[in-house]
Amino acid sequence: MNELLPTTVIGSYPQPDWLVDRDNLKGRLPPRVRANEMWRISAPFLEQAQDDATLIAIRDMERAGIDIITDGEMRRESYSNRLATSFSGIDKQAGTALDRTGHPNPVPRVSGPIRRLKPAEVRDVDFLRRNTDRRIKITLPGPFTMAQQAEDDYYKDEEALAMDYAAAVNEEAKDLKRAGADIIQLDEPYLQARHEKAKKYAIRAINRALDGVPGPTALHLCFGYAHIVHQRANAYSFLPELADSIVDQVSIETAQPDLDLSVLKRLPNKTIILGVISLGDAAIETPEIVAARIRRAFPFAPPEHIVAAPDCGMKYISREVAFGKLQALAAGAAIVRKELEGR
Repeated sequence: MNELLPTTVIGSYPQPDWLVDRDNLKGRLPPRVRANEMWRISAPFLEQAQDDATLIAIRDMERAGIDIITDGEMRRESYSNRLATSFSGIDKQAGTALDRTGHPNPVPRVSGPIRRLKPAEVRDVDFLRRNTDRRIKITLPGPFTMAQQAEDDYYKDEEALAMDYAAAVNEEAKDLKRAGADIIQLDEPYLQARHEKAKKYAIRAINRALDGVPGPTALHLCFGYAHIVHQRANAYSFLPELADSIVDQVSIETAQPDLDLSVLKRLPNKTIILGVISLGDAAIETPEIVAARIRRAFPFAPPEHIVAAPDCGMKYISREVAFGKLQALAAGAAIVRKELEGR
C-alpha cells in the first residue's frame, strides 16, 4: 500500500444490472426501510449473487489501483437501511419523515428501545477480508443520521434516540474490527443537512459510537448523492466541529462543490479523506485534473494527512464510468506522490 497519499473509495460501487433494478434505484429517494423489490434475484439465490457482485467490485478496485477498498456495498439497498432496520425497537409498520430534499420518505418507526440484536455486517467484512490482501474499510450509518431518518414514537427526545443508536453502532463496530476491518467509517450526511440540530448533540453521539473502537476510524460528511442533490455550496455548515470528535479521518467533498479548503486549517489533528473525483459529471477526469485537485489542499493540510478519494459513493453512476474515474484517481495520486517524493 502507498503510505503517502493513499487512495480509497467512500463506500458504494455500481451494482450490476443483473443484481438490482437500476431504474428502480435511480427513480426513488434512497430507501430507509427495506426495499426488497429492488433485487432482481430471488431470495434463495440472493446472497450468492451478492457475493459474486462483491467479488466484481473488489477486483475492479484492485485493478484500478485503489489502496484501501470496500465491498462496494453490493448487499445494500442504501447505505443506511441494512443496519438501521436490524435493531430492536423498530416497528414493522414504516413511519414517515422528510428527506434532506424536503420530500416525505418511508422511514423506520421507533416504537421501543433501540438495541442491537445481532451482527449486521460482520459477514460482509469476513467475506471482504478473505478475498483481498489490501487494506479494507467498512461503512456504517452514523447515529445522528439514523435518528434523523426515523419517526420517533417512543423516545420523544432526539438526543436520547441518537445516543441509543450510538450504543448499538458501537457494538457493531467493535465486532467489525474483530472480523478484520482495518478502518470503520461512519456515514453522517445529516450533519450537513440538519447542522443546527447537529451542533447540539451530534459530537457526543459520534464519540459514543466510536468509544473504544480501535483506529483508524473515519467519518464521511457529504452534501448528498449528486444524482439526487444537484446544488452544492462551497462551504460546509458543519465541519470544524469535528475537531472535537474522536474520529481519526474526516471525509469531505471538494471536487463537485469546489470547496473552500481553508477550513482544513481548523482540523489540524485529522487525516482528510479528500474528495477529488466529481460524481455529478459522467466525464472521466484526467490524472492531471485529479493531481491539481489534490494539490489544492496542501496550503491547508500536509500531504501526510491526505487520503485521495471520490466525493461520495459511486452507486448511481455506471460501472464503466466508475472504473475509469478510479483509474484516474490512482494515476493522479501517483503524479503528486512522485512530486512529493522528489522534494
